[in-house]
Amino acid sequence: MFSIPGTAPVTITPAAAAQISRLMAGKDAYGLRIGLKKGGCAGMEYTMELAAEPAANDEVVDKDGARVLIAPMAQMFLFGTEIDYETGLLESGFKFRNPNVTDSCGCGESVRFEPLEGSRAQD
Repeated sequence: MFSIPGTAPVTITPAAAAQISRLMAGKDAYGLRIGLKKGGCAGMEYTMELAAEPAANDEVVDKDGARVLIAPMAQMFLFGTEIDYETGLLESGFKFRNPNVTDSCGCGESVRFEPLEGSRAQD
């Protein structure tokens, strides 16, 4: 929906591709669906769920055996995002490097986007 022909809407690092592939294989899933929902102290939170099949209008990105499905309502907010997976001493998880984010909360769990011109401001 919001893609540029020949350009993937998100990029997936090798570490993220490996983790997504492990998750898909463990649950025999078609892919990992990524979206956004209202919530958190900054206004929006990323969502992730394993999906058995793509939904209508999902954007599908394949990389090294990993498959990411981007929910239609999240596509314009995720365009240009790099999805990474980092393993640390105290925590491990997916990291979203999203150029569209204008603010985030202190814990890093929620983000804010500038409202599009002509649209209603986010609650």
